[in-house]
Amino acid sequence: MENFELTILGCGSAMPTTRHYPSSQILNHRERLFMIDCGEGAQLQYRRNKIKFTRLQHLFISHLHGDHCFGLIGLISTLGILGRTSELIIHAHSDAERVFRPQLDYFCRDLPFNVRFNAISANQNEMIYEDKALKVSTLPLRHRIPTCGFLFEEKEKERHLIRDMIQFYNIPIRELAKIKQGEDFITSEGLIIPNERLSRPADPVSRYAYCSDTIYQEKLIPLIEGVDLLYHEATFAEDNKARAKETFHSTAVQAATLAQKAQVKKLILGHFSARYQDDSIFLQEAQEIFPHTIIAKESMQIRF
Repeated sequence: MENFELTILGCGSAMPTTRHYPSSQILNHRERLFMIDCGEGAQLQYRRNKIKFTRLQHLFISHLHGDHCFGLIGLISTLGILGRTSELIIHAHSDAERVFRPQLDYFCRDLPFNVRFNAISANQNEMIYEDKALKVSTLPLRHRIPTCGFLFEEKEKERHLIRDMIQFYNIPIRELAKIKQGEDFITSEGLIIPNERLSRPADPVSRYAYCSDTIYQEKLIPLIEGVDLLYHEATFAEDNKARAKETFHSTAVQAATLAQKAQVKKLILGHFSARYQDDSIFLQEAQEIFPHTIIAKESMQIRF
């Protein structure tokens, strides 16, 4: 059973094109929506993909370059028009509130909900969000300004009860939570019933890593190792490898190399430079190194 659904709203880089919207994604975890970056036109893509605005819980901004955040004020304004009342939390660099609060005060002064900025550090790996089922941590990246990626990880799940065995041993309801957590059961006579007899292993957890604008860096490997899905920028193909280094971006080959070394299950490439008219070059170059690669496209949905 899939636990995440990723929808690509935009996968282009800074220069606008008719082929791609700027960076923006929606990660759906059990019908709770988490937005990652909010490039220009993100709310239009919301509409086009028939995503419910009301389910948006938290918004994560990787860095304060315009192609990753120019859509923010428009989206918040629309949420206000729709009558949202619940708080919206934006996880971003500490400068984000200084940049956006004056705009909110001017354009969105009568919002019926509170916008709260949670300042995060781009220099360290730390948990910035947690609920009963999920946690989100930052991934330090190297770009021209402070930038971080995000790692979404499900928490360890409970084991599945074997109902027939629960009934056979007449186990009280108050003990079931302990058994789900892996504990053995001790009868009133002192007999120990092994947990393996009473429950089945829990479902595996899912993990998603988002690495936006960054130069190639292997320091990420231990942080993203084995993730189910890795989104990594691939602004340039190998013909512009020097330009990638100069601008602190990555090539498709570098993204694939990182995916291979981190032994991720699947790689999705994005943030394509406007100079390329055919995105297939990114896929061709990456798959020579890491066959389990796909390229992002607007409205693409990936379940995992």
